[in-house]
Amino acid sequence: MPKFDLDHKLEEIQKRYDELSLALSSPEIINDRNQYTRYAKEHAELSNIVSLYQKKKSLDTQLKENRELLNDPDDEVKELAHEEIKTVQEELERVLQEIHLALLPRDPNDEKNIVMEIRAGTGGEEAALFAAELFRMYSRFAEKKNWKIDMLSQNVTGIGGFKEVIFLIEGKGAYSQLKYESGVHRVQRVPETESQGRIHTSAVTVAVLPEAEEIDLEIDPNDLEIDVYRSSGPGGQHVNTTDSAVRITHKPTGIVVTCQDEKSQHKNKAKAMKVLRARLLDRMEQEKQKEISETRRSMVGTGDRSERIRTYNYPQNRVTDHRISLTLYKLEAILEGELDQLIEPLIAHFEAERLKAGYDGQDHARA
Repeated sequence: MPKFDLDHKLEEIQKRYDELSLALSSPEIINDRNQYTRYAKEHAELSNIVSLYQKKKSLDTQLKENRELLNDPDDEVKELAHEEIKTVQEELERVLQEIHLALLPRDPNDEKNIVMEIRAGTGGEEAALFAAELFRMYSRFAEKKNWKIDMLSQNVTGIGGFKEVIFLIEGKGAYSQLKYESGVHRVQRVPETESQGRIHTSAVTVAVLPEAEEIDLEIDPNDLEIDVYRSSGPGGQHVNTTDSAVRITHKPTGIVVTCQDEKSQHKNKAKAMKVLRARLLDRMEQEKQKEISETRRSMVGTGDRSERIRTYNYPQNRVTDHRISLTLYKLEAILEGELDQLIEPLIAHFEAERLKAGYDGQDHARA
């Protein structure tokens, strides 16, 4: 098999970038809105690699010039050249790593908004209360990022917990930041309802789905069964007197989505369709990649105590992410939305895994 030639690959990308730059200034492309949008997106995606390539070429030149100075008769010049070579090589190594990472296939969903689903698992009312705290945690994190939150569906318990809550987070890169939150979150604490002061373990499942736009997939209206009914609140409160609640069933897959948060039937239908599209897109992608990725069910697990990606231990003020063996004694701050200290190490870990896999398959994957 032919060996991967990095410089040849980067030259090809540079050539394509230059072609796109030229095309984007042509009246023919400017007047074709769809084509212009596609070209502009590709141009923006390539710009980082092109910038890194320019840095690499500059460093290669500096390295070559300093190596030539090693033959200089002046010992002081040689010594300076040695020092400069070491500095340039370190910078070149960093740039090369960035280039290899940039060349790996990007997750096409990274820039999308997300539909997040949080459900109480093992632990009854205590799990529902913790589901509400996770919702608050992600809401605070979104606020810090200046992202917008839109409630899509909620099933509230009598004492303020969530059996289930589904919401949309709108913001640039929301999926790239939060996609690793999918899984089982375990909490260890003394419930407020526990008179004996014993620590209980409960579990909550989180699913993070990229928002599916209408252009991402077409849904045949004939595949939908739409029912309307009167919404009801906990304890009989906030009961609507009109048929504003909406239940949508996607007949081919059996997926059912309900929404009754809005007083308007049209708004509830629009929100239910957002959730349905996200679930259908997720199902399509899982089926497409079923040999290399888990299904959605296994991604979030069953809510059993034994399955978890993260544990929140209240008595010890501790949060542990089991995937990267990271423990932080900052539970209060994290529950206030200070999630970067968990998310950044997770992203770094999974990017390193992708980079490693990319190096292993470079000789044929990049040729």
